[in-house]
Amino acid sequence: MNSQQQQEFLIAYSIDRMTEFLIDDYKLSIAEALQFIYNSDTYRKLVQTENGLYEQSPSYVYELLDKEYRTGSAA
Repeated sequence: MNSQQQQEFLIAYSIDRMTEFLIDDYKLSIAEALQFIYNSDTYRKLVQTENGLYEQSPSYVYELLDKEYRTGSAA
């Protein structure tokens, strides 16, 4: 597995886990959870691999996403 494949795998894994967390925490459907994730500032940061966010645990990234969900802002 090359470096780009590893990055893609880690990003996909984070998205999978964050989807599960949103479903568990907020009783969203899979479609609602994925729609929120893919439209979030957190997702945009996650896929910018130069910042290294994709290397963090899915739980850590979810903390950012959860804040964004609750407040409407990633900042």
